[in-house]
Amino acid sequence: MFAAIHATPGDWEKLLRLAQEFSPLVERTAADTVALDADGLERIHGLPQQIAAALARRAGERGLQASVAIAANLDTAVHAARGFAGVSVIPYGDEAKYLGSLPLTLLGTTPEMLETLERWGIRRFRDLAALPELGLAERLGPEGLRLHKLAHGAGDRPLVPMREPLHFEEEAELEYPVELLEPLLFVLAGLLSGLRARLVSHGLATNELRLRLKLENRGEHIRTLHFPVPMLDTKAFLKLLDLDLGAHPPPSPVVKVWLEAEPAKPRAAQTGLFIPLAPEPEKLELTLARLRGLVGEGNVGSPELLDTHRPGAFAMRGFGDTETRRRGDTAMVMRAIRPARAARVQMASGQPVHVQAEGVRGHVTAAAGPWRTSGDWWTADPWARDEWDVALSDGALYRICCAQGRWFVEGSYD
Repeated sequence: MFAAIHATPGDWEKLLRLAQEFSPLVERTAADTVALDADGLERIHGLPQQIAAALARRAGERGLQASVAIAANLDTAVHAARGFAGVSVIPYGDEAKYLGSLPLTLLGTTPEMLETLERWGIRRFRDLAALPELGLAERLGPEGLRLHKLAHGAGDRPLVPMREPLHFEEEAELEYPVELLEPLLFVLAGLLSGLRARLVSHGLATNELRLRLKLENRGEHIRTLHFPVPMLDTKAFLKLLDLDLGAHPPPSPVVKVWLEAEPAKPRAAQTGLFIPLAPEPEKLELTLARLRGLVGEGNVGSPELLDTHRPGAFAMRGFGDTETRRRGDTAMVMRAIRPARAARVQMASGQPVHVQAEGVRGHVTAAAGPWRTSGDWWTADPWARDEWDVALSDGALYRICCAQGRWFVEGSYD
């Protein structure tokens, strides 16, 4: 047994909440119509007429101008609710009789099909139901057979319930404001256990935790943890929250806590028999979190060159955020010296003739340059430099540069 409720499109939210009060299995069939599985409601409300009356009464209490229909199959209930005002109860076996006066526009077919039927003089359910099934199939194909079946009130499609988007959030209101990290972590441990249980019940993990703290001064403190792979280890989560809150403590005592997990499919990995085991992602993430606490947020990750001609310019990106770039074969590699070594360079006729620095000393036997570069002149930190590649008398090759009147050895060539 199915029930359908029809109201104006602007009342969709009220209509949905009304249907969900009576059944957890609710389908949105149109912008102005919902259907619900009414099996079992007779034990609460009585006969089908009483179920329909209860739905109509509740709709009136919510201020809805709604029509309600109950039938043995879903499509009949939907067509009756959209076609008849008030309350309709369609007895089993009499569907074609009750639906006969409805216009064909309720069938939800294409305008071309309606135009064809209109030219034939078919305007009502009863007109379509009276046509021979075989001839209709020959002229209109499978769609014609489907419409013929609906006009008879013999639809048999199952109800497709709406699925609410998965939302994994736990909250806790504290009895008194919490200033110390230890009691706050005790509360977070309970929330994490609840989140993990809900994720496991859906066969999911999480790759992001969002923590929101309501403060005593009515402010909020929000922290977000991103994980390289979906995880379910509550001990690792708690330790990561401990490290993060230790580095970014809330500025005021906490009075309420929300913890939300972003659902993700769990990680599935199979290692080979002859491949060395890699560290577990949970342990690696904890190690990286401890390193960030020691050296700073922006100093842990993978270095990435910036899109600039400024020598040595780079930024640190989180692991997994950088794109892998394929490098071509190179005949020679320059090994950069960090920091660059201060040097003394003798010039003659605009060419370097001798270089001296820590660990570097010799006459220049060949030189290429200068390559003059500059940039960021429009900012407060401009730069300009001359670069040379030099071969010294000991056979070594070096990159030297001059910036602001000072010389440096920047690297050596292999």
